[in-house]
Amino acid sequence: MSAPDMGNGVPTGVTVPPAAERRPGWFPALDGHLKPSRLLGGLRATGIVLWTVWMTFLNIRSALNGRGMSPATTMKWHRNVLRLAGIDVTVTGQPVRDRPVMVVANHASYLDIITLGALLPCSFVSKSEVRHWPVFGWLAVQQRTIFIERDPRKAAHHLGEMKARLEQGACLVLFPEGTSTDGGRVLPFKSSLFQAASIEFPETGEIEVQPVSIAYSRLDGMPMGRALRPYYTWYGDMDLAPHLIDWLGLGSLGIDVVFHEPVRLSESGGRKGLAARTQAACAQGVESALRGRPEAVETRAALSVDP
Repeated sequence: MSAPDMGNGVPTGVTVPPAAERRPGWFPALDGHLKPSRLLGGLRATGIVLWTVWMTFLNIRSALNGRGMSPATTMKWHRNVLRLAGIDVTVTGQPVRDRPVMVVANHASYLDIITLGALLPCSFVSKSEVRHWPVFGWLAVQQRTIFIERDPRKAAHHLGEMKARLEQGACLVLFPEGTSTDGGRVLPFKSSLFQAASIEFPETGEIEVQPVSIAYSRLDGMPMGRALRPYYTWYGDMDLAPHLIDWLGLGSLGIDVVFHEPVRLSESGGRKGLAARTQAACAQGVESALRGRPEAVETRAALSVDP
């Protein structure tokens, strides 16, 4: 399985060898300068597998009925995966928790899903192909993911599914770039993915859209430059298994998550305006996080809030 195509998002200054010359699992970092610990990686991977098996056993009925697990259960799973993987999350801002909300975030890695899943009682909106991915597809079903097909004839059906979920008070997470990146920049958001922002409710009016920035900024507490970031970001034609094996054997990853103020469609001049506005907020948050911020709320404080 390879990462989604991201176009020209390879970091500046990185030489990409022809595909025929790349070793399996090659990605454009300081190739060979970091030596992952196979022992540490194996211990972390074993812990995550055992934790997943245990959670599945405790929730076997939900896991097998195709409807997915509860938000509280999936949040618990994500939180402990972060701990087992040695990932520290630092949070700035406040997520919307007391009403339905659409969360739009930049996308650099499958770790984005684990990170947001640990912070929010949410479901994700994803392309339909993910449903058929080994392991990850099953996990997506447990998260009650809404799978979107590219067929325009299905657009009304998908919009109805999102509206029904929001009417139940859900938090839906979208990655409007439509692909993953190297984590150093935020691509333009696709306005077509903001159709659900037009949904209105009798009591609260238009649905709110909250931009969220995710930045992979530290390794063992030290700033992590763009040359090392591809050990954690997943994009282009990277292979999944070698990517997992490598970063699990490295030190402690620091991720910054910035929750920006929510906005509405009517305040933004339509879908294109909303896409541009939220993209700008996400991009500014990523840039600030990669440069370092003076104030932040530690993840343990954010994780202590009940869903």
